Formats: sequence, C-alpha cells, structure tokens
Amino acid sequence: MTTSKPWLASYEPGVPTEINPGEYNSLVELLEQSFKQFAKRDMAAFMDVHWTFEQIDDLSCALAGWFQSKGLAKGARIALMMPNIPQYMVAIAAVLRAGYVVVNVNPLYTPRELEHQLKDSGAEAIIVLENFAVTLQEVVARTPVKHIVLAAMGDMLPFPKGLIVNFVVRNVKKMVPAFTLPNNDKCKVTKFKDAVSQGRSAKYNRPTLKPDDVAFLQYTGGTTGVSKGATLLHRNVVANILQNEAWFKPELGKLGDQPLTVVCALPLYHIFALTVCYMMGARMGSMNLLIANPRDIPGFIETLKKYKVNQFPAVNTLFNALVNHPDFNKIDFSGLKVSNGGGMAVQQATADTWKKVTGCPIVEGYGLSETSPVATANRLDLNEFNGAIGYPIPSTEVAILDDDGNHLDVGGVGEISIRGPQVMAGYWNRPDETAKVMTADGFFRTGDIGVMDSTGLFKIVDRKKDMILVSGFNVYPNEVEQVVNMHPGVLECAAVGVPDDKSGEAVKLYVVRKDATLTEAALKAFCHEQLTGYKCPKHIEFRNDLPKTNVGKILRRELRDEKKAA
Repeated sequence: MTTSKPWLASYEPGVPTEINPGEYNSLVELLEQSFKQFAKRDMAAFMDVHWTFEQIDDLSCALAGWFQSKGLAKGARIALMMPNIPQYMVAIAAVLRAGYVVVNVNPLYTPRELEHQLKDSGAEAIIVLENFAVTLQEVVARTPVKHIVLAAMGDMLPFPKGLIVNFVVRNVKKMVPAFTLPNNDKCKVTKFKDAVSQGRSAKYNRPTLKPDDVAFLQYTGGTTGVSKGATLLHRNVVANILQNEAWFKPELGKLGDQPLTVVCALPLYHIFALTVCYMMGARMGSMNLLIANPRDIPGFIETLKKYKVNQFPAVNTLFNALVNHPDFNKIDFSGLKVSNGGGMAVQQATADTWKKVTGCPIVEGYGLSETSPVATANRLDLNEFNGAIGYPIPSTEVAILDDDGNHLDVGGVGEISIRGPQVMAGYWNRPDETAKVMTADGFFRTGDIGVMDSTGLFKIVDRKKDMILVSGFNVYPNEVEQVVNMHPGVLECAAVGVPDDKSGEAVKLYVVRKDATLTEAALKAFCHEQLTGYKCPKHIEFRNDLPKTNVGKILRRELRDEKKAA
C-alpha cells in the first residue's frame, strides 16, 4: 500500500503543498473581501455591457435584504434557474449573503426533473428567467416554493437597451412561451427588478455563517439513477477556491496584476463554471465574459472577437465545436494564458487543433460535483496535451482502490478515490447513498477507473459502468473514442457495448462525420491499424448528432438504452 504523495515532487515551482481552508469562515467573507478589494474593476460583461464588483455588491446586498424580508429561516434553500446572465451573478451572492443555500437548477430541465429537484431540496423560493417559466408553471403547485422571482433577459441592461432586448426576445425571436404562474396566498410572484428595488428599503442583516453551514446543493447530473444533491459546505467551496488559486497563481501571475478576462460559457449552474469561473473570478478580481447560449457558435465567436481573453475553461465538445468553425481563427488569442479542460475526457485531436489555432495548450483537470469540483489538474506550464488528468491539487490525496477498498500500488488499475477539504458532506437527505461512496477513512469513491504512475500523475481509464467486456477482455470506451477522433473525417463519436452471441459484448461506435464521404469500411480499416482486434468496433452507425447533457457530455447511457429498447 502506498501512503507517500509522489505528486508533491512534480508540482510547478511556487505551488504550495497545502492550503489553509480556515482562512475564511464562509464564502460570504471571501466574496465581500473581493467586492471591497476590486470595487472599481469589472466583474461581469454581457451583451457589451459591463458591471463592476461594486455594482454586483450593491445589487446582491439589496436582493439579500429582500429575501430576508420574506421571513425565510437561515439555511432555507433557494433555487436558481437561469442561463449565464448578469442576474445569475447577483443571485448567487445574494442567496449566500442572506444566509441561505443555493440550489442550482438546469434551465433546460423537463418538468419531471424540475419537480424532483425542488421537492428533494425543499426549495422555498426560486429565481427563474421568464423563458423557462412555462416549465415551472407545470409543477410549482406540487413543490414547497412560496416565492417566485421572475427575471427577464434585459433586466440589468441600461435603458433603452434592456427594453429592446426584452421586446426582441419575447416578440421577434419568440423565446418566451406563454405561461401563467400562481400569484396567491400560497405562492407570490415578484419581478427581479422589483425585488431588488424593494430590497433597498428592507433591512439586510449579515448572518453569522460557520464553515460547516451548507452553501450549495449541487445536483449530480442524474446519469446514474435519481439525481442527488451533493451537499457542499462553505468550507468545501472556500477550500477549492484557495486550492485552485494556489495552482493557477504561478502561471496567471506572469500576466502581472492586470484584471483578467475569463470566458464563462460553461453554465453557472454546473459546478465547473460555478467554482472556476464565478468563485475563482471573484477571488482573483477577474471579469467573467458571460455567454448565455454557447450553442450559438457564430454568435459566440462574434463576442470573443471583441475581447482579449486570458482564461478559457470548457468541455471537449465546446472546444471541438469552436475550432471546427471557419471564423474561429480570426480571434486574437495573444492574451490567452490558460485553457482548462474538464467535465469529460479531452480528445487528443481536439487538443492538437486547439493549440495549433490558439497557441495555448488545453490543460486537463478532473473533479466532480461531490468535490467542489477540482481534485486533480495538470501543471499549467504544460506545453503539450498528455491525456492525463494531472496531479492531486494542494491538500488533496488521491488513492487507487480495489473493490475491497485496498490501496493499490503504482500502476495498479482501480477506482479513483479522493480525500480532501473540498469533498462534500454527503448527499442531501440520503445517508444510504452517502455510505456507498465514502470509505471509513474519508475517501470519496468516484466510480471512475484510473491509474497512477511513479511521478503521481493520474490517468482515467474509464467509468466503471461504461466498460465493455469482449471475450473476457476489458475494453474502455475512452480509448476507442480517442483513436477514432484522430481520424480527419470524424467530428465526434461515442463507443458503447452491445450484446454479441460470440463474444458476450462487442463494441458499437456512433459517429458524427466531418467528411460526408467517410465510409464504414474506411473507418474500420483505420481502427484496425490503431487498436487490438477485440477493441475494434464491430458495428458503426453514422448519426447527425449524439445525445448530450446540457453541459455537453456525450451520453453513452442513452445510446445503450436505445439499443436495449430496440
């Protein structure tokens, strides 16, 4: 069993081995320090309008006062259901400053998913963008929600821009389906702007928050069974901000003390953007460039042309969609210092093209909702993509465990397990589920299969449940996909196991073509050159698109379920 931490010797100069999570009692202390320290700097940009730290401070304090005036008890859960708009930046700070718990909700949820999350979390209030109010309308009567704050896209934009944006969104683009929300004794509706202005005359009482108070209920994607709330305490998220800061500082410090611009295209309801864009941005006095619809690649590129961006966190599918657009190389990337890949495996082909166009390598990291999220990261001075998830960040231990919970030595393949101050307190109201993933000595079992080399560098081999068993041999879909994505005619792909009379299971590949002339025979021949026979796809199906989560992760499970249903 290895108890040493070989990764410490591999840290970039200037990165400490430990951080002090006790530096702040709560996220509110950390945020308020940043509001004061960076008051005149821009904190957010959206539709060519900028908001300073001072302005977000003022608006969030008013909104916090409004929520408190409704008599909600400390620790009440408040749901936020919006894309990346400036109201979201205000709302996160407001809920925390009022002493409440943020429940981030994916705005593209179906009514069933929304109802589950509102009931499971016990949310008593929700801030929702009107574009998604029709979903809330269907379920709100069956949930504990008593207060609805209704936001419109142009709420925080200056006059007359805000009015014009709202008119276009509602009447020209028809992006707001007709809805009727209850407005009665049981449930009241208040417009976002009204809540802020009423909050200015309400008294804001700064709550006494402790490190063990709950800050976020971060619902895991639900890709395994029912969606569960990872309970993140103030100290968990504070720790992860300080860990990330320690990891980033040597590299970002090379840019001097200038305010940095972070591309916030990943949704703020997702833990990756919440910590790496919002919280880290606040901590370092950076400006978040808010992208409400990253799927609109031409619009996204037009926005990027107006800014010199310094940090670009994204998932592989987003990096890939951008570099494959003809206008992407017209952007000025001279300020880009860090491109963070996470959320799913970054593909070599995507990383190679990204570096060729931007001059900045994609540096991959790894984490989960349950770890606030970052647990491992590659060194930021890495010049070439290495396909690894990196080293455990300061104050973090990562172990490879076998099925019986024994620690495996260097080179042993087993379950990646994490211990550190960023690991959640457990799943909300689910002690049985928590017990399944936490070891007696405090390691969180991730469900991902990995391996560590002698330098302490970790690699993911695959998700446990995604492994394909061909004639007794383990086939890891990530490996097959990495190879197939190297083919110039492939845009993206997914590999799953399908039942097979001869081998038990066989590899089936779903492919979206970049080159319309690519044939099944040509792709199979390419695979046979690169992979052992049993790893090669037996079946190939070409598709126009692949099912994805709203963060852009390809859903292999949906493809498997389709196959079963057929």
